[in-house]
Amino acid sequence: MLEGIHHAAVICSDYAISRRFYTEILGLSILAEHYRASRQSWKLDLALPDGSAIELFSFPDPPQRPSYPEACGLRHLAFAVADVDACKTELTARGITVEPVRVDEYTGRRFVFFADPDGLPLELYEASPFP
Repeated sequence: MLEGIHHAAVICSDYAISRRFYTEILGLSILAEHYRASRQSWKLDLALPDGSAIELFSFPDPPQRPSYPEACGLRHLAFAVADVDACKTELTARGITVEPVRVDEYTGRRFVFFADPDGLPLELYEASPFP
């Protein structure tokens, strides 16, 4: 029935900051950008190299996302990368705080966590899209 993940939707608190983060720091390409006046909301469609996408939304005064301790629901977004160390170095050079690299105890693959401007946990996983 399911063929893959088409997109993940992210709601941000500051559209300009998050737009810059996802496009300039993470390097995602813009597919479409629309301002929805009736909702006072931006919708930015961002492409990943594998064909999947992130929809970045802004809304006036969105509620905070509970995450520590972890809340029920989506835990984090994980992106496949070829070299975790190189990505960590690049993010750190751009002022992004990145946690220490860890190793997945089941697959032996390396991964690292960081956060978007609203604290959404993001993971870089050293692998092809799936082990």
